[in-house]
Amino acid sequence: MKSLVQLPAHAMARLVRAKEISPVELIQAHLQQIEKWNSRLNAFVSMDETVVRKAKDAETAVMQSEGTLGPLHGIPVSIKSSIDVVGLKCETGTRLRKDHVASQDAPLVARLKNAGAIVLGTTNVPEFLMAYETDNGLYGRTNSIWDVTRTAGGSSGGEAAAISAFCSSAGIGSDGGGSIRVPAHFSGICGLKPTPGRIPGTGHFPACAGPFALLGVVGPMARTIADLQLLFKVIAGPDNGDPCSAPVPVQNLTEAEVRKTRIGFFEHDGRTPVTAETRQAVRTAAESLQEEGFDVTEFRPDGLERARQLWWVLFVRGGAHVLRQAYKDRESEMSSILEEFMQFSANDLPLSADDLFKTLFERDELRTRFLDQMNRFPILICPVSASPAFRHREREWLIEGQKVKYLDAVSYTQWFNLLGNPAAVVPVGRSPEGLPIGVQVVGRPYEEELVLEIAAVIERTCGGWRPPTFLTE
Repeated sequence: MKSLVQLPAHAMARLVRAKEISPVELIQAHLQQIEKWNSRLNAFVSMDETVVRKAKDAETAVMQSEGTLGPLHGIPVSIKSSIDVVGLKCETGTRLRKDHVASQDAPLVARLKNAGAIVLGTTNVPEFLMAYETDNGLYGRTNSIWDVTRTAGGSSGGEAAAISAFCSSAGIGSDGGGSIRVPAHFSGICGLKPTPGRIPGTGHFPACAGPFALLGVVGPMARTIADLQLLFKVIAGPDNGDPCSAPVPVQNLTEAEVRKTRIGFFEHDGRTPVTAETRQAVRTAAESLQEEGFDVTEFRPDGLERARQLWWVLFVRGGAHVLRQAYKDRESEMSSILEEFMQFSANDLPLSADDLFKTLFERDELRTRFLDQMNRFPILICPVSASPAFRHREREWLIEGQKVKYLDAVSYTQWFNLLGNPAAVVPVGRSPEGLPIGVQVVGRPYEEELVLEIAAVIERTCGGWRPPTFLTE
């Protein structure tokens, strides 16, 4: 048997129910892994000091159980520190919320606990979640397990680092412009950005409300697609606190339903070039699906550049508007990474009510046209980012002879926040430096189940999660 921490979460859960491993063994193994690697990674910002006791309670329940255990019973998970976990810090990386401790669980956390999961702790983020790398003035920088000179991504970088280093079996991140998918891609793991409202964003800070309810979602991160599917079934469902909440039941698709899906793929968007290895990863995924009998066609939908521009209005200009108010007379408390974000919109006019109304109306019109195209191809395969994980504070790269800037490199995820599509990331390739490269599997709203089924085929045929060799020695 593999080391306990190397098992996927669904295998841990099966072995716990079969009484082949104990929740206490699982928790202790993960605590040892955290002790070994967290000083190098800086993934966790807050730990639950009662997890061993909770594991003992879970073990007692196993011994006394007559088939009533939850699907995640005894399984150690982690939560991004922008999501409420009772008794743990939820500071979102900002000095404005220093030492803020959640007084109750977010609904999705309560669902995880009701399913038997044990929360190890909360994980590091960039200040106010406004960066594709994780760093802040409270806890500092999070590093990649693949190369400590590189970022694990952002804003769910602490989650990605913890999961990829076997410090957590799985966890929850959030995504307003790629913040689950980019860290998953950079760290060689899997992640799901759901349709807004499919998983409740209640208990997240900043709130998934107003225009940001269209962009910001919470979702699972893990090393395997099967683990994403397991977590999704546990945490999906409506909640009154999420303005996009929709009572959409989880579907169980048949193989025949999945197999009839037409798939489109594109290697680049025609604006931002990607590395040769990124192109190859997309081609490999597409070819693997074709070899499995799927109808796969090269197809790049219209409207991507306009979607990026509208996302910029809502996320960058809108985010800067909110932050200027939040930090009024406290600008000196901003970390350098947040100051950098504010500079992105420095040349833009202040966001007006007219700008906002026009953007929201055009967003809906664009979304209609985009979804009409997806009637032909319900699944799209494309890059996650122009390149694999970058070095800390790198902000420009030369790709195919063209300079690619920071926010442009990750624009491949931003479209789908604006349009509201679910999208999963699954690892497929490697860069010449040995860094992981994922591909993005995009579906129509409320079709997460199909997205994950297609991602599972890619994972099975392309190899999926492969840890750094030194982690398994």
